[in-house]
Amino acid sequence: MMNVENWDGAEALFRRERARTDPEVSAAVARILEDVRTRGDAALHEYTQRFDGVDVESFQVPPEALEAAYDSLDAGFQATLLRAAANIEHFHAQQIRRDYALTDKPGILLGLRHIPMERVGICVPKSPTAFPSTILMNAIPARLAGVHDILIVTPPAADGSVSAAALGAAYVAAQDVRVYTIGGAQAVAALAYGTESVPAVDKIVGPGGVFVAEAKRQVFGQVGIDLIAGPSEILVLADESANPRHVAADMLSQAEHDTHAAAVLVTDSRIFAGRVALELERQISALPRADIARESLERNGKLYVTDSLQRAVEAANRIAPEHLELCVTEPLSLLPLIRNAGSVFLGHNAPEALGDYFAGPNHTLPTSGTARFSGPLSVDDFVKKSSYIYYTRDALKNVAENVADFAEREGLRAHARSVLVRGEETS
Repeated sequence: MMNVENWDGAEALFRRERARTDPEVSAAVARILEDVRTRGDAALHEYTQRFDGVDVESFQVPPEALEAAYDSLDAGFQATLLRAAANIEHFHAQQIRRDYALTDKPGILLGLRHIPMERVGICVPKSPTAFPSTILMNAIPARLAGVHDILIVTPPAADGSVSAAALGAAYVAAQDVRVYTIGGAQAVAALAYGTESVPAVDKIVGPGGVFVAEAKRQVFGQVGIDLIAGPSEILVLADESANPRHVAADMLSQAEHDTHAAAVLVTDSRIFAGRVALELERQISALPRADIARESLERNGKLYVTDSLQRAVEAANRIAPEHLELCVTEPLSLLPLIRNAGSVFLGHNAPEALGDYFAGPNHTLPTSGTARFSGPLSVDDFVKKSSYIYYTRDALKNVAENVADFAEREGLRAHARSVLVRGEETS
């Protein structure tokens, strides 16, 4: 059974342990990236054979296979995909930004344009099949942003295929999306550098294991990335109004991801924490992935007790979790106090899994304390901004001395001259 501990501000160690990079992983990823960069498809074939045990003839799934896969799904799951996609689209459509132009000063036009990226790549993990939810969560915001060329990479199954559920989700999310049966660091390399069969993209998004995360870290600068996400984590902040059975179930929903996942409870009741510990022990044995969940709890699980709900909120803000559940009597009263969390789930009837699949907000979220400075994947991740400036001659003349003053004080004489020279011309 997990031990109940007093909260003592130990999140710094917790964050450091979960965020560190393995030098051996970094070195292995660097070799894969360089190999794919120099040898292209030949390297992709070798790595797919080595890591996935599959000799893939063509990496791209035939475009017509997406619609066929959707048609092959049972009507119930088709309805689930469509309802989830509608929720995700409705939520993310509110994020679409508008261009603006300022004309309030005579002779001056200033503006900002929002320009969709031309091509993006989405990494989709496999466990045991490619996640349909990840496809919806990443491809729908990209489409709403105006991206016309969306590439999805995901490891192939043992027979070289991608599940019908995943292909059906791709069809629902963006019907002209391209799907490639490539996974791991080699998939990130293909998207970053391009190969004979995979075009290079402008940005890579989506989750993955340690190799994908490290590959994204290393190619940043060659391409953009969303964030370096993972492993998954949940923090449940609960008072005695919560049901310990529900809280334990929610913690296990993250612990079953992998042995690096973290499930944390912070509560102001030692009795309640003890009840959750008993429930965790009772429920874990019934899980198909019980061994993974148990190791996850042993390595990263925590049951913290604070002396007040206010202190529990402080603990949550310092840990800055990916998922934060407020399983308390009045969750809306605590929401304004939460500063650092990827996504917040309010009350006793909003389990984290609701956000993973269906509610609408994105499930690609900052982890390992990075919610202190970043947030969920959004439409903004697929848009770049470009400003513009227009001045008439008279408008420039009115500010020329100010601009030149700045430039001279910074020792940049040519900058100053480029403005002043225009006032010296008579025609």
